[in-house]
Amino acid sequence: MVLWTRSIEDRRAFRCLFYLAVLYGLASWLVYVVLHMRHVQPLGTDAPLNRFSEARAVEHVRQLTVGTGGRQEGSPGLELAANYIKSELEELARRAGPSYRIEVEESLVNGSFSMYFLRHRVTLNYRNHKNIIMRISSNISEEHDSSFLVNGHYDSPLGSLGASDCGSCVASMLELARLIVDSKWVPPQPVIFLFNGAEELFLLGSHGFITTHRWRDEIGAFVDIEASGSGGIDMVCQSGPTSWPSRVYAEVAPYPMANSVAQDFFGIIPGDTDYRMFAEDYGKIPGLDIIFVLGGYFYHTAFDTVENLIPGSIQGRGENLIRLVKAFSNSSLLLNEVKNSHKSGKSSGTDERTVFFDYLTFFMVIYSKDLSVILHTLPIGILLLVPFYLTFPNTALVSFLWTLVDLLKGMFFHFSSLILAITIPVIAAVVRLLFTQYSMSWFAHPFLAFLMFVPCSLVGLLLPRKLWSIKEETYYWGAYGLYVVLTTVYVMSGLSGGFLTYMMSLSMLVAWFSYSLSKRNFGHQSIRSLAGYVVPLIPSLVYSVYYGGFLSQFVIEKMGMMGSLQQPYGYFVPDVVVAAVVGLVTGWCVGPTLPVVGQWLARSSIIKFLLQITVVSLALASQLFPYSTGAPKRVVLQQTFVTADSSKIVESSYGFSVVDSNGLNFLFYNSPAASRWLLNNSVLSFKDEYLSDKSSWVALYPASFLFTGSLQFPARTDEILEPYKDFPSLSILETVPMSENGRRRVHLELYLGSLSQIWSSSINITGPLANWSFADSTLPEPQAVSGGPPSYVCRLSGKSHENWTFWLEANTSEPLNVDLAVLDQYLTASASELKSLFPEWVDITAFSTFYSTYRL
Repeated sequence: MVLWTRSIEDRRAFRCLFYLAVLYGLASWLVYVVLHMRHVQPLGTDAPLNRFSEARAVEHVRQLTVGTGGRQEGSPGLELAANYIKSELEELARRAGPSYRIEVEESLVNGSFSMYFLRHRVTLNYRNHKNIIMRISSNISEEHDSSFLVNGHYDSPLGSLGASDCGSCVASMLELARLIVDSKWVPPQPVIFLFNGAEELFLLGSHGFITTHRWRDEIGAFVDIEASGSGGIDMVCQSGPTSWPSRVYAEVAPYPMANSVAQDFFGIIPGDTDYRMFAEDYGKIPGLDIIFVLGGYFYHTAFDTVENLIPGSIQGRGENLIRLVKAFSNSSLLLNEVKNSHKSGKSSGTDERTVFFDYLTFFMVIYSKDLSVILHTLPIGILLLVPFYLTFPNTALVSFLWTLVDLLKGMFFHFSSLILAITIPVIAAVVRLLFTQYSMSWFAHPFLAFLMFVPCSLVGLLLPRKLWSIKEETYYWGAYGLYVVLTTVYVMSGLSGGFLTYMMSLSMLVAWFSYSLSKRNFGHQSIRSLAGYVVPLIPSLVYSVYYGGFLSQFVIEKMGMMGSLQQPYGYFVPDVVVAAVVGLVTGWCVGPTLPVVGQWLARSSIIKFLLQITVVSLALASQLFPYSTGAPKRVVLQQTFVTADSSKIVESSYGFSVVDSNGLNFLFYNSPAASRWLLNNSVLSFKDEYLSDKSSWVALYPASFLFTGSLQFPARTDEILEPYKDFPSLSILETVPMSENGRRRVHLELYLGSLSQIWSSSINITGPLANWSFADSTLPEPQAVSGGPPSYVCRLSGKSHENWTFWLEANTSEPLNVDLAVLDQYLTASASELKSLFPEWVDITAFSTFYSTYRL
């Protein structure tokens, strides 16, 4: 009889698990459809002229990628792209009606400034970067009318065709400009399109515009469109410095995706956008930063092609943009902003930030931060009343205190479940890595991350309920109290989120009320009573799956470029991070159901079943390769030429680095042809003689801090002598003594030789540097490039047919040491051959660096 009873309870538990799996499965399918824009129908080239067409925009992307071969600074493709954009804009201007006033111009920008990137200070000096600008206004507009700016960059990163980053941005802007003209809509206020040509070189094009252009002071608001992936929902990642741009977006965007939590944690991701120049560092202009965030596998790789754009993404972006342009150019706040906002450093908005989020792109919820303090702390009042409610009508002090203890016990109980939901997947990830040869098996197979870590995370959620008994009511109010406390902590931290736990706590109140009624009608053990609790939670659960699914996929994709850490611990980091994120997401997606569902599922049979799935998944993961052409491994190949003067090569080497946890030993083990080529058919061994430090990668500073465990191998020196006769060199023009103690100013000239495709030049200075001519003669705090002495790094970029002249000032007689690294995109025949020997799942960013050192 006991065995029969247990069998019935087990069947009931598995039936509950099945229903929940169906619920979360349907929610996941819906989220996948939404995130990948399956609900948006792209329009073709034959679409009406008064509609935005993705197909027409994609034709622009094709011209900017296939037609140019890459749009990197120093490459011919960048100039081809600029000419193409300008010709398209001039054609629009020619056929615009008499109601329009359209101005198209080229602008060459120059400047110098310092900024933090990847937590390191870098000084930038640039010249002759080309921006293409178009201003559309009515024929009665004036030069100083308040304007709305749409910004996107047309240059692409090293080694990438840049179809999404940011060919998709430029194409969207060109189609948007066409739509304005062909729809006969005349903007009430001018709309400025800035196609900036140097974003990938640390936001130089936008810096040049916002610091020098004659229209900079007339901009009342802006939108920056970017890409950190090949498509998906166009997400508002940053909004500010005032609240009204996000309010405009919430009112008009047909496919909104915006989350104020994103801007709270934007700085964690190793990257930045032009939004920083306009809204933070220089302009203080209200605006939006809107970014493609999915498809990050192809971001900054050679796989960023037209074919890998996610269909529907550009269509959704375009339909959002045309609504935004119309709304902003009609807004009275745009007029007021120029007078009251960025000129005086004050905002015309009523608050600095807002809390906002979308619900599956169907609609947006937005409210002020002041209101969020009231709303998000309101559940505390309910929580404080709970002990009185639970002890009523017996309100004696002893009963009240025991009830309060139970409430705290319930909070700790649920907190323990959530911690175990994160901890157990992390332990599973670490244990798997102890018995496998490579990490990140889930990288090319995202389903694996969920298959491995969701079941064991559920075990963590159920384990406390299995090991310790707790009253259902105590567990419920404890879980509710924990979400209330988390929401309050978020509010007190001054951040703009907290709405997720707030939504959970509110939905749990409704669910408990429904559950109480269901129990009276159907009994405590009825599946209908269970449904009475779960069904009211569905809107909140679906949003949690939406929010968590997006976060998990985003983290999985970005783990391929987050940098490599020192071994052996760095080997574990990506798997630990993904396991923790999936565990966290599982906790917040399932957590609100636990007070009721837990008593159904916290059975040995369910826990064993979940552990069996985990073990099988971990075993399967060990058999699957972590990379593919759809999820490539990123490798950096640098052929370094050490020069003694402008005509002599001292030595040459091939340097390799990776930016994820599977190091170079993994790469060469799976690339036997490249390994044999490097060492003349010898077996490759990773000896200390092949190790290189960060100083050899100063041409990529500060991105070089993403590298660890770099290797370098000898290379031929003669090949470079055929295409290039002269190499970069630094010469002293004069030395001016400034005091008797050796203080002096050294005037220098940098000659870039006959190099033809220069990306940038980096100057690394150590020694008694007191000042320099860069960044308005402002010397920033020193950095450490490779654990050595204090160092000052300046990057130079722009047209290289003229020499650079500058001065350095030393405050003692000790010599200044200067390392010069010039990055050129030309590859020798041998380097090209070496690159071709790697498997197709490897994305090689390859370039040549000319390195020389000087003592001044």
